[in-house]
Amino acid sequence: MKKYLFILLLSIPYFAFAQLEKPVKWSFYAKKVNPTEAIIYIKAKMSGNWHIYAQNVKQDAMRLKFNYVTSKDYSLIGITAEPKPIKKFDNVVKMELAYFEKEAIFTQKVKLLKPSVVVKTMVEFMACNDKQCLPADEVSFNIPVK
Repeated sequence: MKKYLFILLLSIPYFAFAQLEKPVKWSFYAKKVNPTEAIIYIKAKMSGNWHIYAQNVKQDAMRLKFNYVTSKDYSLIGITAEPKPIKKFDNVVKMELAYFEKEAIFTQKVKLLKPSVVVKTMVEFMACNDKQCLPADEVSFNIPVK
């Protein structure tokens, strides 16, 4: 019995840490600009002192990526726009890094080829704080445009 209690007590920090492994919450919505165009809004909200990197970071594993599914119902207009990132030289990786803290809203213009569509995208990102980086992660969205 003491052995199981000891194992349980050792496991508590692991389970507590596991709940912190998703420091970025993603949300989205779409707004029609006119009958043939819409803007997709994708919002990242980072908890505490976590941040995510921008789309132009040179290190591929760290770079934020938006991967849209090709469809006959819509086409993308340009690339996904991002707010102005924080830029800082990092002595560990010896390069300037661009990143977002607290909250960032990304936008993508879409040409609508039907009155009602669902834009499918996958976002790849890496979340870091001042002590650690989590492994690269991805989330998928189905964004209705009506």
